[in-house]
Amino acid sequence: MPLSVILAATAFVAVSCSGSATDADSSPKTATAKVSTPPVHASVDYQLGGAYTPPKGVSVVSRDHTASPAPGVYNICYVNAFQAQPDAEGDWDADLLLRDRSGKVVMDKDWGEAMLDIGTPAKRARIAEKVDDWIDACADKGFDAVEPDNYDSYTRAPHGLLNAADAEAFQTLLARHAHARHLAIAQKNTLELAKDRKRVGLDFAVVEECGQYNECGSYVDAFGDHVIVVEYTEKGMKRACAGWGDRISIVRRDLDVTPAGHDGYVRETCDRY
Repeated sequence: MPLSVILAATAFVAVSCSGSATDADSSPKTATAKVSTPPVHASVDYQLGGAYTPPKGVSVVSRDHTASPAPGVYNICYVNAFQAQPDAEGDWDADLLLRDRSGKVVMDKDWGEAMLDIGTPAKRARIAEKVDDWIDACADKGFDAVEPDNYDSYTRAPHGLLNAADAEAFQTLLARHAHARHLAIAQKNTLELAKDRKRVGLDFAVVEECGQYNECGSYVDAFGDHVIVVEYTEKGMKRACAGWGDRISIVRRDLDVTPAGHDGYVRETCDRY
């Protein structure tokens, strides 16, 4: 049974339609959905590199949508919504891959991921249909929330191919579907769009390296204490803990988010700093 069903404290989230989407983006509006956001200032673990038994005291865990939720904690389900997984562009229709002016697929070079073309309402709807299937699987497994990654992919696209309105229109589709399945939905990074989070329908934030880049306060301004921070460096962790360790959830992981028991595994909390 999802933790959201048994938690005593739940939040009612009104789902709004996006002002940046066109009429062709419209999908059936969900009624006010009953969702549970993660507990604030909680001990959190980020397990995208592989699932393992959460350390003692952890009450919030994020795992890939292919994994199962951890028993007895709040579970966030990760989906790569705006880009294809590495070497998985073949899983998508060819016309849904973003292409430059010469017809070449646009890649996120840092991670080797093909970008998805969310530039038209019709393509957004088709991409959302596939991502919604993953969201459905998250809900069916018993996850409590979904974390769609690469909201900021439009910032890495060649000039003129994608823009912020495209990203918000697509994210709005995902938020409606998540809420219809009684899942909370996170904004992943993308500080420049945090001001629109209520209109898009986003409930909390999962933020990488806001301490490293002095951005944690701006996320708190937008989301209150409903912010989960993942740092990858000692410098960033110290800064995040010093500024916000008494209010929001903060964890340091290794960059590869290696499972516990494997070489390279790092997990630290603000108690150390």
